[in-house]
Amino acid sequence: MYQSRCGICCDECERKESVHCTGCIHMELPFWGGQCGVKSCCESKQLHHCGECDEFPCKMCAEMGKDMGFDPAPRLQKCKEWRKEKVSSH
Repeated sequence: MYQSRCGICCDECERKESVHCTGCIHMELPFWGGQCGVKSCCESKQLHHCGECDEFPCKMCAEMGKDMGFDPAPRLQKCKEWRKEKVSSH
């Protein structure tokens, strides 16, 4: 079951409570109050997460967080897993 638009596993996030984040799928705006391009893109296409997109992984999703030192590989892998879950449930 997906937890975010980009593949972050919110249940495993160490900062979730300290920043009062309920997960982007439950919030109008991300916890920081700005816009998240990935969240906006998924929602505009009526997708649950990036893994459902025909363009996955697009540059925006693949590059997200790299400038802050985060490795995108685990997020992208999680989106792939979520995509398989949805396909197998139909």
